[in-house]
Amino acid sequence: MRALAIAATGMNAQQTNLEVIANNIANINTTGYKRARAEFSDLLYQTEKLQGVPNRANQAIVPEGANIGLGVQTAAIRNVHTQGELEQTDNELDVAIIGRGWFQVQMPDGSTMYTRDGALNKNAQGQLVTLNGYGVVPNITFPQDTSEIKINTSGQVMVRVGTAAEFTEVGQLTLANFVNEAGLEPKGDNLFAQTPASGEAIVATPGDPGFGTLKQAMLESSNVDAVKEISEMISAQRAYEMNSKVIQTADEMASVVSKNLK
Repeated sequence: MRALAIAATGMNAQQTNLEVIANNIANINTTGYKRARAEFSDLLYQTEKLQGVPNRANQAIVPEGANIGLGVQTAAIRNVHTQGELEQTDNELDVAIIGRGWFQVQMPDGSTMYTRDGALNKNAQGQLVTLNGYGVVPNITFPQDTSEIKINTSGQVMVRVGTAAEFTEVGQLTLANFVNEAGLEPKGDNLFAQTPASGEAIVATPGDPGFGTLKQAMLESSNVDAVKEISEMISAQRAYEMNSKVIQTADEMASVVSKNLK
């Protein structure tokens, strides 16, 4: 029976859906996390009767055909890049992006990754780095006797050295944008990689047209909505149960046929 195979694809799809929801809930407190959504598409159809062709009996055109769907498949796992809520931290090296844009991160192998996680820090050499120690691009180094740091909305990084009355600019943060943010590949550690689907990174100063601004001493929370995720989880559970019931019913029908043939 085709119903067994069709329902099995439905159960697999809902299992994938539940895994995506579980990952969203697990990352509900992850800074800058973007919730994912499973997208599905129907499989090929098996044609029992073709529409739009002459009927053999009287040559009349058949208005409707008979096409039996063969199930469902996972089409994509899409990251939804909407703005998360801002959280006040009072840490001068925490920086939130308001609007579009990504921080650029220099990896040990020389490649560049991208993140919305603005929980930044300094390493032993005074360089601005992520919590995992990866350098922020462009490189910004703080003087050893820095007593205060200011980062304005356009990304200018200024410091007070010792007890100096004036602030000194030590660098300029930039942001990267992509034509298709959904095409970025998640790599873990709050990092995303550029792909042919995302397009090349477009780098500019925060506040430029099409780019967001920065807010010091704040972090962007994940955009996961707990109520929505629970609702999606219940929906996935019900769909899984219904597909399971289809398999049970098809098995019972097949048993009836088997008994009648004996």
